[in-house]
Amino acid sequence: MIYRIGQFLCRIVLSGVFFAKIQGKEHIPSDGPVIICSNHKSNWDPPFLGSYIKRPLRFMAKEELFEKKFIGGLLRRLGAFPVKRGTGDRQSLKTGINHLKNGEMMLLFPEGNRSKDDQLGEGLAGAGFFALRTEAVVVPAYVKGWYKPFKGVQLTYGKPIPMDDLRESKASSREATERIMEHIRQLRDDIE
Repeated sequence: MIYRIGQFLCRIVLSGVFFAKIQGKEHIPSDGPVIICSNHKSNWDPPFLGSYIKRPLRFMAKEELFEKKFIGGLLRRLGAFPVKRGTGDRQSLKTGINHLKNGEMMLLFPEGNRSKDDQLGEGLAGAGFFALRTEAVVVPAYVKGWYKPFKGVQLTYGKPIPMDDLRESKASSREATERIMEHIRQLRDDIE
């Protein structure tokens, strides 16, 4: 219930203040495990990426945000779970795998941090880890714009990324992440 209310309120702000445009929603499967992998520019990205799709979206948020009881509780109700940044946080990896094995949808930012200069950085191995260890469909996404009022921001979801060959060849998590980043770059290039 809180998730749906949050989605509705975010859509009002994103559409009415940031003039959000959404493309490619048809590429998101209506069921089964899905990983949406996107560039990361702002704290607005998680609600933006989740507001216009019907399925609830799970996402990792830095552990520090969960230290305050109210904020932590709200984040959990909105689909977030904590991650210790800069470490191989086994608990958050296990939590993410479990969500995907339960057929849920998860949002990942392969770069790990927000970009301050609109450049795509190198992806970390985490996105590839989840893609290779589950049967999830991996959907790239690209956010264009800076969430400035009345300036416009665009979200494009791309076609699912082929991952079966990497799963069969037992590729490394880094190789899988690089393929994901290539598809995010291609989305960026196609809309600019």
